[in-house]
Amino acid sequence: MNYAELRELRTALSSAGDIAFALEADPSGEQAAALVDALRRALAAAGALSGEHGATGCSQHPRGAVDPLYGDPEDPLPPGYGKCLLCNDRRRRASTQRPGRP
Repeated sequence: MNYAELRELRTALSSAGDIAFALEADPSGEQAAALVDALRRALAAAGALSGEHGATGCSQHPRGAVDPLYGDPEDPLPPGYGKCLLCNDRRRRASTQRPGRP
């Protein structure tokens, strides 16, 4: 287990706890969806602690950081991007260095 994996797990659990304690007696669909998302991230982070490819699912960077935009419905990643922040950053840099791009 490395620091990035542990931090991801703690952040997801903390977020889930904050959302759960803020719930009202009859939570809205948005509140429930936010709680489910935080719990899924926590479960994925916990499962990645012993996984071969870690939280990123990346064979090159199994212990790397998860891209914070992964799974964000308001600002989705482009098609083909995965969870690995390092690989996604490399893709972003490569797309800005192509000839003919502003």
